[in-house]
Amino acid sequence: MRLYLLVGAVAAFVVVVAATAFAGGATSTARTIRVIEHATTDAVTETGKKGDSSGDLLTFANQLFDAANAKTVGSDDGWCIRTVAGKSWECAWTNTLAGGQVMVSGPFLDAGPSKLAIVGGTGAYANARGWMELRARNDKGTEYDFVFHVS
Repeated sequence: MRLYLLVGAVAAFVVVVAATAFAGGATSTARTIRVIEHATTDAVTETGKKGDSSGDLLTFANQLFDAANAKTVGSDDGWCIRTVAGKSWECAWTNTLAGGQVMVSGPFLDAGPSKLAIVGGTGAYANARGWMELRARNDKGTEYDFVFHVS
């Protein structure tokens, strides 16, 4: 009977330690980075039917500003392919910030916020993972909030 109690106590202790370590590891290295993209170079190349159609290509290389929208803190460079006219693009781009780069990939939705996967990075962002939220700041599509949730 005592052996069962001892084994049970040890198992409970291991579960508590593992849960604490997992929770601590997930939150202790998490980092949120907020920047604002000024979409000044966006260009759409039509590849098929005239107008908004599947297969169109969007390319860009824009400046990124701090969360106060006052100072340049980096740049982005990438492309998107129109997958569903009037609804979504599939994108991949590199964000260059102080200390390295963060690469993202995923859908850019015409309406509402989009979530893209962080697929890697360089320098201070080597082995980066997590996700980036993209949200339009105005109806013209000239500024976007990028919120990186990096772990």
